[in-house]
Amino acid sequence: MSHTPKPVSRVIAEQNAALLSQLPFGDRQDFDDATRGLVARREPNAVTAEDGTVLWDNDTYSFLSGDAPDSVNPSLWRQSQLAAVDGLFEVVPGIYQVRGMDLSNISIIEGDEGIVVIDTLLSEETAAAALELYRAHRGDRPVKAVVITHSHADHFGGIRAFVSEEQVDSGEVKIFAPEGFLEHSVSENVFAGTAMNRRAAYMYGAALARGPKGQVGAGLGQTLSVGTVTLLPPTDIVTTTGHTETVDGVEMVFQMAPDTEAPSEMLIYLPQFKALCAAEDATHTFHNLLTLRGAVVRDPHGWAKYLTETIDLFGDEVEVVFASHHWPTWDNERVVEFLRTQRDLYAYVHDQTLRLMNKGLTGPEIAEEIELPPTLENAWSARGYYGSLSHNVKAIYQRYLGWFDGNPASLWEHTPVEQSKRYVKFMGGADAVLTKAKASFDEGDFRWVAQVVNHVVFAEPDNAAARDLLADAYEQLGYGAENGTWRNFYLSGATELRDGQFGTPTETTAPDVIGQLTPTMLFDAIAIQVNGPAAWDEKLSIDVVLTDLDQRYRLRLANGVLTYTAAAQAEGPDATLTTTKAALLALAAGRLTAGALTESGAELAGDVTVLERLGAVLDPGDKNFAIVTP
Repeated sequence: MSHTPKPVSRVIAEQNAALLSQLPFGDRQDFDDATRGLVARREPNAVTAEDGTVLWDNDTYSFLSGDAPDSVNPSLWRQSQLAAVDGLFEVVPGIYQVRGMDLSNISIIEGDEGIVVIDTLLSEETAAAALELYRAHRGDRPVKAVVITHSHADHFGGIRAFVSEEQVDSGEVKIFAPEGFLEHSVSENVFAGTAMNRRAAYMYGAALARGPKGQVGAGLGQTLSVGTVTLLPPTDIVTTTGHTETVDGVEMVFQMAPDTEAPSEMLIYLPQFKALCAAEDATHTFHNLLTLRGAVVRDPHGWAKYLTETIDLFGDEVEVVFASHHWPTWDNERVVEFLRTQRDLYAYVHDQTLRLMNKGLTGPEIAEEIELPPTLENAWSARGYYGSLSHNVKAIYQRYLGWFDGNPASLWEHTPVEQSKRYVKFMGGADAVLTKAKASFDEGDFRWVAQVVNHVVFAEPDNAAARDLLADAYEQLGYGAENGTWRNFYLSGATELRDGQFGTPTETTAPDVIGQLTPTMLFDAIAIQVNGPAAWDEKLSIDVVLTDLDQRYRLRLANGVLTYTAAAQAEGPDATLTTTKAALLALAAGRLTAGALTESGAELAGDVTVLERLGAVLDPGDKNFAIVTP
């Protein structure tokens, strides 16, 4: 049974109210910009699958009006009001955006006859609805090219709404993407995809009710759609800053920005419009340096350098900047100031973290000590709605020094469960801990309650009083969070403690993504599933012959590890698998069984037991693993 949210505490209500006098809420420029150029909106703005499943419904955020309630940080409330603005917008004549149709935006550039689409949303269904909205008001212009700014799924997942494989193969439509796009977009969603998707369910508040005591947004956008993720390989890979392409009369100048918001990313300048697409490197928030769903730590030093380069390249003439999230900024002076603010934000936090790190402070200590200069602290675009100052500082520390804080006590800690058992015993048992924690809760020290009661829950997972108190603490921390993803994580934790598992609604390991695995990436994906101890005594070798690619690989399982090579081997294999790349992917998806072998049409010669022996030691991930309990 779903629990009713608890009231906001006096401490959090006062904390939220205090922000109203600390930040420039009288500045309404963002509201003017977010609504400027509105052409039309979908009414109702919901997208459903053929079976009636709701894939997107922006109207569930209609409660975001008026002043912030006590249960929502007023700064986050403001950001959510802005991010929830939806519709088709004219950025400048010839450039249109559809916003509020997914976590991200679609940008459409009108050419001589057709359109160039920049980024495609996460789902094919929401992308199709966005294109339909555009065409209803601008005509049925054909798609001439799709430009994907970077390797995150909410920017390529809707691509099949705009272009088919046949159009790509015939050369009718081009797909531009930055160097490394396909490798990173596939590997990120497959290698660690199970864990990332599970944590993303918390990050975006997938199970939370929309409302003042539930999910109000994610800072970068409102939430993720839950439709079909698609992927088509690019036809044109962009590798060099300054590279120029003209499609259907639309001139595009590319700026490479790898290892910024994504490992593979680029910005696009449109000279004839004096317009800059900043991809996801300049948005109206302090972005993530390490997203809470998990990823490789991003490089804020490089990020700042690329934004300096952006200003140097285009700052003299640019008149509007738009991005893959949020709303545009107009007029040269404002655009350059916006880019400089974003640049200075990443540079300042990087440099000050390194300064304090070199004075011996650890990540958590730096996160508590660091302060932004007033100009950045009071810039709405620098607020931590998606990436917080706290967790970004810790990410920088991790990037340079890793998990170890230098204290020998941290070298060989017990597991969370074993630590918790010992903490609870030292503190006099669960009842004593809860008694003291309730007093801390009443005093408003919710951070401490969360830390200490978490030990009780990990020591005694079935302790109902501990679960309830921990859920209450998480809820209050959520009510006070300015960061959208922090709020969602806290409230999702409370939901799972109270109501049980809610699963992983959005998954990016879609067939189109899996289908773009190279053979070696597929072998890597299989290798990380090998249960090492279960495979210690297993030894086998398989030659994989891919007839359509004219490639041959030797796979070897020994010492609990699966390795591969394309080099010729002196000794013969235990078995030879002859197949095609597509059939190999289908076989792997079938868990390497005899049935899957037959269905895929592959041929196996030699020791026919090897595939099932390999399959027997594979241990696939758990997409619903526990997060707030052991």
